[in-house]
Amino acid sequence: MAFTKPAADPQPHASGPSPAGLKKNSLGTRDIVFMLVSAAAPLTIVVGVSPLALAVGGAGAPVIYLAAALGLSLFAVGFMALTRHILSYSGFYGYIAKTLGRVTGLGAGFTAWLSYNGIQIGLYGLLGIQANLAVKQFTGLDLPWWVYALISIAAVHYLGWRGIDVGAKVVGVLLTLETVVVVILAVAVLAHGGAQGINLDSFTPDAIFTPGMAAVLTMGFSAFMGFESGALYREEARDPDRTVPRATYISIAFIGAFYAFAVWVLVQAGGFSAIQAFAGEHLDTGDTAYVLAGTFAGDWLVNLMSVLIVTSIFASQLAFHNTINRYTLSLGREGIFPARLARVSRHFTPGNAGVLQTVLSAVFVIVGAALALDPFTQFVVWLNSPGIIGILVLQALMGVGVVVFFIRHRGLNTRWYVIPSTVLATAVMVGVIWLSVTNIQYLTGIPAGDPVNTTLLVIAPVTFALGLAVAWWLKKSRPEVFGRIGHSE
Repeated sequence: MAFTKPAADPQPHASGPSPAGLKKNSLGTRDIVFMLVSAAAPLTIVVGVSPLALAVGGAGAPVIYLAAALGLSLFAVGFMALTRHILSYSGFYGYIAKTLGRVTGLGAGFTAWLSYNGIQIGLYGLLGIQANLAVKQFTGLDLPWWVYALISIAAVHYLGWRGIDVGAKVVGVLLTLETVVVVILAVAVLAHGGAQGINLDSFTPDAIFTPGMAAVLTMGFSAFMGFESGALYREEARDPDRTVPRATYISIAFIGAFYAFAVWVLVQAGGFSAIQAFAGEHLDTGDTAYVLAGTFAGDWLVNLMSVLIVTSIFASQLAFHNTINRYTLSLGREGIFPARLARVSRHFTPGNAGVLQTVLSAVFVIVGAALALDPFTQFVVWLNSPGIIGILVLQALMGVGVVVFFIRHRGLNTRWYVIPSTVLATAVMVGVIWLSVTNIQYLTGIPAGDPVNTTLLVIAPVTFALGLAVAWWLKKSRPEVFGRIGHSE
């Protein structure tokens, strides 16, 4: 049990200096909840993504978010139990290294770094689209998507450099506004009785068990991307053994309930029997939610939504930026990445790691603009798809790691349900991965078997294999660096 926390020091990271000078005791439960929920971009999912789920899955689409919340809650039981016994500031990377070994751990570290970057950078395409629509609506000014993307990259970098606690305050305000908008829409729709009367038919077997629902289930899980990153903030959290688990459970519950309720409201607004066709007809214009909001609440809510979806994506970008920086910081501390990436700024933030992530984002946006890629169907989807698959793989690996750890350490005072719930959650993750791979064409809009789909599917596995190869090389050639893999504390 060399890597478990000492029994005499159950909270070794709640006080004292951190190894690389990150700001201690700066985040409470509320701050972490705001960061985790904002990473899931609530209004972005409701306005920009859920119409696809409705078009493909039909009126039963709200259920995919409840199913994902249930599966991830089971996963969180084991993951949070593990964080009480293993000290790690490296998220999935550190925990997998300490449960499944350093070789597998570095594969996970490379995969996490690539996956979060892919998701974060890709979303700049969506941000650019929505920002241009909002500005054009109010001023008539029509600018390329990449202009707004580059401006946002600079703003995200500043807030990330300025301090994670400052970022938490910003996303807290934005998240509150997003929630208020959805509540206003819900009140308007329910007060008017919806399009065909208010009902709960979305939750009936006939609505749930359809071929389309199997295809969009993975979209439900992808909507929670980033919820697990609370473990990355343990170094900066107050009383992390309480704060981080509490924030994680609250985030899963809120995201699941919020998405399911909001999408159910869209079903009521469009009508149970008509919403699938309606959403399908408006996919190209991307205005399903806007049209329904205008019908039941008026243009003023549409205008407000068009602004807040931009801030929703921005808040998500900031949360993912902070997550990526902490992975880079860990890899830099251990000597896997250049040591300069482990340096912190005068604001006690991963300054150099933030510069790297910012430069990568700017380069990808500039290249995407130069190649005239479609900002959504190509830039967003091509970068996001490998990232989503990579995170799902990490969650499945983490589930295996949790089970292995607690079987090896049976003497720990662990609740009886930890291992069974983790086994079930891992099986669910494997099933979702299978659905993601076999239904990749629904995400890309490209026919099955196309080389583009194949390329997107192999990026995460190849990255994982590269991590394994580098770990094996380090083990033979640089054993001192190999020994630090996943152990940057």
